[in-house]
Amino acid sequence: MKPFLIFALCVGFPFGGLTAQTTGWQPSPGHTQVPIWPGPAPDAQPPAGPEDTRSANDQLVGGRPWVLVDRVSQPTMTLYPPRGRNTGAAIVVFPGGGYQILAIDLEGTEVCDWLTSKGITCVLLKYRVPGAGQFPKSGAYPKSPVALEDAQRAVGLVRFRATEWRIDPHKIGVLGFSAGGHLVAAMSTHFDKRLYRAVDAADTESCRPDFAVAIYPGHMLENTSRPFQLNPAIPVTSNTPPTFLLQAEDDPVDDVENSLVYYAALKKAGVSAEMHLYAHGGHAFGLRRTNLPVTGWPQLVDTWLATIGMTSE
Repeated sequence: MKPFLIFALCVGFPFGGLTAQTTGWQPSPGHTQVPIWPGPAPDAQPPAGPEDTRSANDQLVGGRPWVLVDRVSQPTMTLYPPRGRNTGAAIVVFPGGGYQILAIDLEGTEVCDWLTSKGITCVLLKYRVPGAGQFPKSGAYPKSPVALEDAQRAVGLVRFRATEWRIDPHKIGVLGFSAGGHLVAAMSTHFDKRLYRAVDAADTESCRPDFAVAIYPGHMLENTSRPFQLNPAIPVTSNTPPTFLLQAEDDPVDDVENSLVYYAALKKAGVSAEMHLYAHGGHAFGLRRTNLPVTGWPQLVDTWLATIGMTSE
């Protein structure tokens, strides 16, 4: 799988003032995505074309193709309420895709299916990406602010609607893969100040995640001048939330040092962190089970969330 490798409101989860998006990628029946911005998104750039959704039939994961979305210029969220019991926890999910495209099912909807089965509210963020090959228009913050702006807005919106959606406002986390894993780290270290001017009351809420899960994160070694140095655009402090990290040592896209350097910075700052490294697994395996032990990682996250008091086993 290559390195380029919304808000859904179900019945009973209204979000006044926003209307459903009906073009481009659409969630499964029973869910509706809506824009996260009440007007034009900040720092908007002209899209390279209309939003496009297609299947990556030549890049199988777990024996199956996956679906990608590119040229996202109108960011959305889709809400997936928990099935059965409600733990009160919520997780905003950031699919990966090199800040160029989004692996919307492999690292998005399939994640929400798992989380909701565990009693966790899932919010799938379809953040802005320019499309495959559009590198001048996107990238990890600070090269481009738009994905982080969308993430800050989304977490604030979830906290603003916490009571309405039966969410504990102190149990809102983020989970991402690859570039989305970097976005998890960016959100964990850039929450004191929005990158954009407030647009409504939701932007007065804190956008600090209460916990963070980064799966095979990338972009952690950029902007550095010496070996084993963390990207200075990820300024870890003691207020960075508890973090779970997982990566395979044979990852051919994002070197395992991405996780190692971030873990070292977290521990130096006194942040609670748990890291799991596997000898084999590659990159972009999502939740699809194979014969490789690394794909059993969801159970590790289940246990960790209970350990830090976000859920109960």
